[in-house]
Amino acid sequence: MLSSLHTDNSFVLSALLLVSASGIAIEQKTTVGKALSAPLVTMLIALCLANVGIVPFNSPVYKLVNKVLVPLAVPLFLFDSDLKRVIRDAGSLLVAFMVGALSTVVGTLCAFALIPLKSLGEEGWKVACAITSRHIGGAINFVAVADTLNIDGSIVSAAIAADNVVVALYFAFLFYLATAGEVEQSDDRIANQKDPTVLSNAESSLSEEIIFPDEEEQIPITTSSIAYSIATASCLVTLGSAITTAICPGLSSLVLTSLLTVLSATVFPKWFQKLRTSGTAIGIVFLQMFFAASGAGGSLLLVLRKAPSLVAFSALQLAVHFLVLMGVGRGLLRLDLNELYLASNANVGGPTTAAAMAQAKEWKKLVLPALLVGVLGYATATALSLALGPILMRLAAR
Repeated sequence: MLSSLHTDNSFVLSALLLVSASGIAIEQKTTVGKALSAPLVTMLIALCLANVGIVPFNSPVYKLVNKVLVPLAVPLFLFDSDLKRVIRDAGSLLVAFMVGALSTVVGTLCAFALIPLKSLGEEGWKVACAITSRHIGGAINFVAVADTLNIDGSIVSAAIAADNVVVALYFAFLFYLATAGEVEQSDDRIANQKDPTVLSNAESSLSEEIIFPDEEEQIPITTSSIAYSIATASCLVTLGSAITTAICPGLSSLVLTSLLTVLSATVFPKWFQKLRTSGTAIGIVFLQMFFAASGAGGSLLLVLRKAPSLVAFSALQLAVHFLVLMGVGRGLLRLDLNELYLASNANVGGPTTAAAMAQAKEWKKLVLPALLVGVLGYATATALSLALGPILMRLAAR
């Protein structure tokens, strides 16, 4: 009976949606879920369901998710990326974040030289690129790079599982080092902001909304905002694909789609600000479906076999990231230590985890800058990581 259901696209789509929703619910309602994160929970559930035969390993629905929904999710997550606002309001945290991004690149080069991920074959350098993108931006960048480089679904599952374990421990380390209380901010405009209200969960992930504290009233999700968000994202994807085909057919269209979205959000900030709440919510659903599809297409034995080397790689990369960030940021630039810890959190976890850390540590003046630099990571990490690819490919060939 199950084999007949495997060819039923409605059944497979329903399974993906249920698994995606379950991952979000488990993260929000359980301690274990919070520690693992919604993407990892979603992938593990889908992985188990596929390996016991409840859902198929291959389905046209998975291709629909990867080829249609993932490209839409990329611009949806970038509706906040007004670069003028980031430069204006992020203050010295922007400098710390940029040092952190550079430190991630150095960490990747060092880790890949010592742990070249040869067990992954030709996929090794690709996975290193994807992990780099996550540790500069966030999970959406990991997805964009994995899709661009066509990384095998089972290896994607193993990489996310391994990286999430390391990231959870790294966040605990940052929280241990950081001291509570206000941090000196060089930008007086930040000091005059209203007290923000953001998520208090320090390990929140994709399932949490990005909340900007500088607005008197949060923009609600409405039928029109949903329609406008999807339509805008679809137009950006179409335009990005057309330009890519015309000028650089060998490049993934997601790169130019990302750049177009950032440019559009910077030139037309009022329009995109109205859509960012609904855009983030829809993007989360689409991205959760990607994790469900990736998990369903994976082999449990392969994930368990590949995870140890990926854990070692991710741990070494973050260790070098932290040491370089402290050496340059504190030793040379004399930046505040707490700002450096927060910038590292924004690099590795994205805007929501950084804002949550600022709130938990009572750094009220840094909540908005943390959100802004995190969104900047979304906007830049994919291109930076793909640019690193040729160097990693040469290292892998040695």
